[in-house]
Amino acid sequence: MNGILIIAHAPLASAFLACVRHVFPDTSLGVAALDVQPQASPEETLAQARQLLAQLGTPNALVLSDIFGATPCNVAQKLVDGVATRLVTGMNLSMLLRAVCYRAEPLEALVARALAGASQGVMQVAVTAPQNQVRTSHDQDSDDHQQ
Repeated sequence: MNGILIIAHAPLASAFLACVRHVFPDTSLGVAALDVQPQASPEETLAQARQLLAQLGTPNALVLSDIFGATPCNVAQKLVDGVATRLVTGMNLSMLLRAVCYRAEPLEALVARALAGASQGVMQVAVTAPQNQVRTSHDQDSDDHQQ
C-alpha cells in the first residue's frame, strides 16, 4: 500500500487531511499532512517532511503539494526520488480522494489516477433555476436568487 504525504501552505494540508478522514474514516492510515508555516525555513520544513515520510511506514509514497514553485512544492521536490516517491503538484480535493481510493495500485498507476481525479473534478456547472419552482406574484423581488 502506498503512503500519501500532503505538503501545503498552512492550514491547507491539515484541512485536506481532515477531509480524507471525514470521507474515508477507516483509510486515513498511511496519509499524513505537513502544514508549511510562513516563518519556517525550507531546511526545517524538509526535515519535518522526511520525518513524516518515514512515519508512513511504506516503501512507496505519493507526495502532493498545493502549488508549483512555492515553498511546499520546492521542499517536496527535494524530498522525492522519482522512483519510490513521486510528486504531483496543483493538488485539489478530487485528486486527493482519488489517490486515497487507489493507494493499493502500483505507484505509477496511482500517479495516473491522481492526475485523472484532479482534471475530472474540475468542470463548469451550468447555473439554472431549479426545475420545479415557479415564481409567484407574492415573491418579494423577482430578481432574488433561488436557493
